[in-house]
Amino acid sequence: MNTQPVFALTPGEPAGIGPDLCLLLAAQAQPHPVVAIASLALLGERAKRMASSVELIGVGPGHWPQTAAPAGSLYVWDTPLHAPVSAGHLDTANAAYVLETLTRAGQGCLTGDFAGMITAPVHKGVINDAGIAFSGHTEFLADLTATEQVVMMLATRGLRVALVTTHLPLKDVAAAITGERLARVTRILHADLRDKFGIARPRILVCGLNPHAGEGGHLGREEIEVIEPTLESLRAEGIDLIGPLPADTLFTPKHLEHCDAVLAMYHDQGLPVLKYKGFGAAVNVTLGLPIIRTSVDHGTALDLAGSGRIDSGSLTVALETAYQMAAARASRD
Repeated sequence: MNTQPVFALTPGEPAGIGPDLCLLLAAQAQPHPVVAIASLALLGERAKRMASSVELIGVGPGHWPQTAAPAGSLYVWDTPLHAPVSAGHLDTANAAYVLETLTRAGQGCLTGDFAGMITAPVHKGVINDAGIAFSGHTEFLADLTATEQVVMMLATRGLRVALVTTHLPLKDVAAAITGERLARVTRILHADLRDKFGIARPRILVCGLNPHAGEGGHLGREEIEVIEPTLESLRAEGIDLIGPLPADTLFTPKHLEHCDAVLAMYHDQGLPVLKYKGFGAAVNVTLGLPIIRTSVDHGTALDLAGSGRIDSGSLTVALETAYQMAAARASRD
């Protein structure tokens, strides 16, 4: 097992801006070694297109870097493409390449070669068009690590929002919020805030499902019948929970000042607030995995691939978050 905190970076869709982000990363020195799991040929071609003079340094199993790469250079574990890439143009032939980069990163985290992995955006549509069932990074890594339950959390400076349900039609949300699901998600959130973020006693604010948190049952009974009893049982386990609170007033300084995370009941209850606060400087964190995984909060931006006109702010936050999580985990071991 490597004793140095080496991190894996996957470039995602090769026709998108992921390779560009890898090259931008190399412009300034990082505090830890970061290995891009990507095609050397692809990165070399994209560097020429962007007029970048980044030095690409080949590494791999048995010869991982022990120190951070100097500014202007990038460690690369060469992962061959299945077909040539044209920036901005999707090709189903490279779907398996994308999954190979994720598999190498995930397995490297499991074996201890990597302290964590940071992912650039993939294009789910082209992977599915290639005949490969793929619903996203989160589900893929859950399968790879044999993890039964994972939790999506987005974070920006000053705010973390985790979700009880993720990509569901609104009409299906209420039925999906069971006491069992709410308890599982809350326990994972609490455990990872403690173990991966180093927060000794996390305080979590919990949104109600309905307007005004149900207003005593007049606007829905999910709070009374499911959410409140579940939270009460979790408090008995020692988890510090406040709520359920009305979501329209929870996201105010008075409430957020003394909390470590917000648990929202559904996708568009919590994430619009977080993205308003930190879009372009937010990170997606998968909780519940036995490994550390962070991701940028944006898509493949095919129209900008190779242009050099991209913002690496979200990648910077994703890297910083992975470093902090790995340090917190190491301090507990």
